[in-house]
Amino acid sequence: MKSLLITGDRSGSGKTSITLGIAAYLSREYSVQPFKVAMDYIDPSYLTGVTGRMCRNLDSFVMTPQQISDSYDNACIGADISITEGVRGLYEGAEALSDVGSTADIAKMLEQNVILVINAQSITRSAAAIVKGFCAFDPEINIKGVILNQVISEKHKNKAKTAIEHTTGIPVIGAVPRSEEMKLTMRHLGLVPYLEGKSDAEFLKRVETVTNIISENIDMDTLLDLSKESGAPSKKPEVFRPAEFSDVKIGVAVDEAFNFYYNDLFEVLPALGAEVVKFSPVHDRLPDADGYIFGGGYPEMFAGELEKNTRMHEAVREVSKNDIPLYAECGGLIYLTKKLTLKKGWNGLESDEKFEMTGVFDAETKMPAKRVVGYVSGTSDKKCPLGALNFKGHEFHHTDVRFNEDIHFSYRLSRGIGIKDNLDGALKNKTLASYTHLHPLASGSMIKNFIGLCRTKY
Repeated sequence: MKSLLITGDRSGSGKTSITLGIAAYLSREYSVQPFKVAMDYIDPSYLTGVTGRMCRNLDSFVMTPQQISDSYDNACIGADISITEGVRGLYEGAEALSDVGSTADIAKMLEQNVILVINAQSITRSAAAIVKGFCAFDPEINIKGVILNQVISEKHKNKAKTAIEHTTGIPVIGAVPRSEEMKLTMRHLGLVPYLEGKSDAEFLKRVETVTNIISENIDMDTLLDLSKESGAPSKKPEVFRPAEFSDVKIGVAVDEAFNFYYNDLFEVLPALGAEVVKFSPVHDRLPDADGYIFGGGYPEMFAGELEKNTRMHEAVREVSKNDIPLYAECGGLIYLTKKLTLKKGWNGLESDEKFEMTGVFDAETKMPAKRVVGYVSGTSDKKCPLGALNFKGHEFHHTDVRFNEDIHFSYRLSRGIGIKDNLDGALKNKTLASYTHLHPLASGSMIKNFIGLCRTKY
């Protein structure tokens, strides 16, 4: 198996579109397993879509080295090539003086060869200084090649390429031209998720255009030559081995409104003896299950459709009232409130628009609110359906939830904001809803406790 990691010199370097194009092109001939550094949902949705293999997230702030290794090895079974997309700049992480949470940390843990994407807009010889500095900053990082982005001419490319190769000895294997066609469709939290866009012919055409531009401007043969060769994993780590039989059903909301899940979840649950039953809060009735998970997503973009499915509202309220375990994150939290208000000016609205949600909680969500993004650390209390444990996660939202009833918060955050004042994990009956996103490996004990609660709900 070949492996490589593609990273940028900064946010906005263009590594997402470039990684997408490389993965899509190579998938025409090879089985490509994608990965994404850090806790993110949207980039992985694209990498999953173009490769046909579920992208996995690798994050050294929330995950241990063993968990990272397990996730990587499990996903790579049967792959010819693994491609890891970095996050922000190569050395950006959770702290100023450590690698934790950075692309560099993952590159060193997995001993991957690195391709550095440089935003070359308005620079030529300075690009050589950037590459030299990135190499010198941490000699343990194996930078094997450079891709220039935002190049405006052959002269621009040649000058930057000559400077980099002369100064550092590292080959420039591609120069991607500045082009509006390289831009993917954006939204308030980032790219439009692939699951939502794939039914749009124009969306798919743009992805294909990006792939063609990348394949025409990057030397793919050299890229593969610079990747690292290793033995492909063949045995599932224990945490992913399916249980001998399933004795509990877990309904998982998956559709255009709810699709922010870490893909390891869909193997962790069967390993715990749980059968996954996917359903759509937009289109379906609530299936019979022993517990339910509502992940994050864009409920605000489908508020009208969600409001119309009143049978789903009634069913969700009923299962919560009957103490059937229900776990919701971010978009799921919004869906469990009573009302969603989209404020005037947001997304071009000429006046406030209000939509009825399920009403499990007597609460109102307002959009937009202060943009919150970052890592979370905290402790859950004894009342929490996931158990009393320490945890790490991530929050990323543009909304504000206010409760009109007394509510118990099961999470105390030492890092992060949560629903309010470093409190998160709103609890009602056996329903837990939070802005905190948990990774299913990093928070494996909490997922296991949730499944155990579903077994004993009666």
